[in-house]
Amino acid sequence: MSGRPAVFLDRDGTIIEERGYLRDPVEVRLIPGSAAALRRLNHAGFPAIIVTNQSGIARGLLTEAEYAASTRRLDELLALEHARIDASYHCPHLPEISGPCGCRKPGTLLYERAAGDLGLDLRRSWWIGDRLRDVEAAEAFGGRGMLVLTGYGRVESNSPAATALPTAEDLAAAVQGVLGAE
Repeated sequence: MSGRPAVFLDRDGTIIEERGYLRDPVEVRLIPGSAAALRRLNHAGFPAIIVTNQSGIARGLLTEAEYAASTRRLDELLALEHARIDASYHCPHLPEISGPCGCRKPGTLLYERAAGDLGLDLRRSWWIGDRLRDVEAAEAFGGRGMLVLTGYGRVESNSPAATALPTAEDLAAAVQGVLGAE
C-alpha cells in the first residue's frame, strides 16, 4: 500500500449528531466544530473519508435513497462552511439479517476499497470515530485510531478495550491531534 495518508471518519456521532436511523435529511445536524475540523484536514491535504455502518437499511428502517439524501445534505452543509468529504463508503448490512460481510466495521473491505480508489497509504492513515469499531481497523493496517467523546464516545471510552486508545473531546480536537502528529 503506497500513496498518501487519509483520515477515515465515522459519520453519525462523529461529524453529525447521532439520530439513530437517520431517514430525513432535514435532521442532519453538524456537531459544532466538525465543519471547521474537516476544512483543516482539507487544507492540510488529508483526504477525509467517511466509512459508516448503516444497518438501518438491512433492518428496513431506511432506504438507500434516504441514506443518499442524508449524504447529500451533509455535503451541502459542509460546502456552506467551505469543507468537504472526499469520499463516502457505507455498509448497508446487518449480519443477523443479511449474513456476514467484509464491509461492516470493524471489517476492512471498505478501507481497502478506498485505498484502491484513491491511492491511499493505510499504514500512515488515521481512523476517528465515536465507537471502538470505528477505529479498530487502524490496528489491522498499522495506522492510528482516535476515539471522540461525542455520540457514543463517552460510553465507549469506559470500555477496557478503549484504555490504550487516544481520545479527543470532539472531531476538532481529534484533527488537532492528527495535524500535530504529522
